[in-house]
Amino acid sequence: MVQALSTELTLDRVNQAVNAILDVLGTPENDLHAEALSAFRSGDYQTVKRLASTNLSDYYVKSLGYLGGALKLTPNTDTILAESARAAADFAKEKALKQLGDAIAAALNS
Repeated sequence: MVQALSTELTLDRVNQAVNAILDVLGTPENDLHAEALSAFRSGDYQTVKRLASTNLSDYYVKSLGYLGGALKLTPNTDTILAESARAAADFAKEKALKQLGDAIAAALNS
């Protein structure tokens, strides 16, 4: 049976999604991530967007760059959350690949 989708967006529901994305991003790994997360948490979404636009290959900042727009509750909120989630997943993937590559190198070079 297909579950009916609720079409009503509320700030509470969007914040739940935002928190899930922030959980995937985890703790900032460098000064850029810390700056972007701090700006996001303080509501300075323009700074986060600027950091994302000037650090194009950083998935952590890209994910945060989308999130401020999701909190406006527009018809694009679903798309914005999806893009932010995809960037967070890419960040997690890259982090896992780096960890695994380091572990394999350590195992094979010891």
